[in-house]
Amino acid sequence: MSIESAVIAVGRDEGDRTRRLAEIGVELADAGAELTIVHAFRTQEAADETAAQLGYTDGSTSDLAQRLDSVRAVRRALESSGVSVAVDGRVGDPGSVVATVAEELAANRVVVGGRDRSPTGKAVFGSTAQDVLLSAPCPVTFVRRED
Repeated sequence: MSIESAVIAVGRDEGDRTRRLAEIGVELADAGAELTIVHAFRTQEAADETAAQLGYTDGSTSDLAQRLDSVRAVRRALESSGVSVAVDGRVGDPGSVVATVAEELAANRVVVGGRDRSPTGKAVFGSTAQDVLLSAPCPVTFVRRED
């Protein structure tokens, strides 16, 4: 199965996962995939608040997403390896947004980061990574935080 398109889900704070997300992105690009970084703002209010914090007033949600430190870090790491990448920012439930973009792009792979949580923590707080794993239209690569 060839990989022609891949989605890399990037949250607001990827921390030490940034390097690993980029490494996997480079591997996918080397296999022929076109890459798209996806970031979801949970609500329009969250997007507006982020725009105000960044002093950003014009442009699309995708333009706003490109200004987030986490998105810029992954994008910079990919581009420094010679990989071109698009950025898609949207408003909505992150798991649903990532799955929707993957479906729209006919992605062959989704890459998502997550935290180790107890079963109780997942039940109480939910998990974007879990939502993506259950709803993505293609295989998902899960990237844990490094210790």
